[in-house]
Amino acid sequence: MTAQASVDRIAVSAQAARTPTRIRLWDLPVRVFHWSLVLAVATAVVTGELGGSWMELHGKAGLSIVGLVVFRLVWGLIGSTHARFVRFAPTPRQLAAYLQGRWRGTGHNPLGALSVFALLALLAAQATTGLFSNDDIGFSGPLFNLVDEALASRLTGLHKQLANGLLVLLAMHVAAIAFYVWLKKDNLVMPMVTGWKDVEAGASAEKGGPVAFVVASAVALAAVFAVSAAAPSAAAVAPPAASTQSQPKPSW
Repeated sequence: MTAQASVDRIAVSAQAARTPTRIRLWDLPVRVFHWSLVLAVATAVVTGELGGSWMELHGKAGLSIVGLVVFRLVWGLIGSTHARFVRFAPTPRQLAAYLQGRWRGTGHNPLGALSVFALLALLAAQATTGLFSNDDIGFSGPLFNLVDEALASRLTGLHKQLANGLLVLLAMHVAAIAFYVWLKKDNLVMPMVTGWKDVEAGASAEKGGPVAFVVASAVALAAVFAVSAAAPSAAAVAPPAASTQSQPKPSW
């Protein structure tokens, strides 16, 4: 083999290595979770700002967020390959490599992984404090009666403060996606819709399997049910009816 032929072969191999390969990146449970969470958070934010009669829907959105976050935490342990926390939890070396432009991988990049963990932690704290909150008008969280008034007041204030932090983090999340789409020409949204992504190197995610999905769903539903069951019934919180004493029959 001539030297030129060897050079050409190496060039072809290098070109083949750079040829994008389509892989299955995000499975259906991750995609359904993601867009359901977007809807639930948007509903909670809007109804929380509107207040009044909208607070009932706000509470239901909060319960949905509880279930979704619990599902994602379980799916992050037993779900599909790229959805598992151990798969994308960044090390300091990986984070440094990413900031220097040397990181190569599939799924969440190290900075995106930190964003995911921050969002899940903030949503968990936000939803938890909301369970004990009240608006001093007519709405209270399902666990409001389990704490004293002073603690409930502090948790309500923290719930409102966390809402501001959540809005900031969500704005940063959207800005990062826009940066990747427009400047780096890397569409992060489409794989979360279709599940597929073209990458230079990587393997398709292994499915979490039906058993893992049933377990994650069951734990999420159990969490929502436990919270809902702890809420006092309408009869328990309704003001007592005015007592009526039996009147003696008139004598004619």
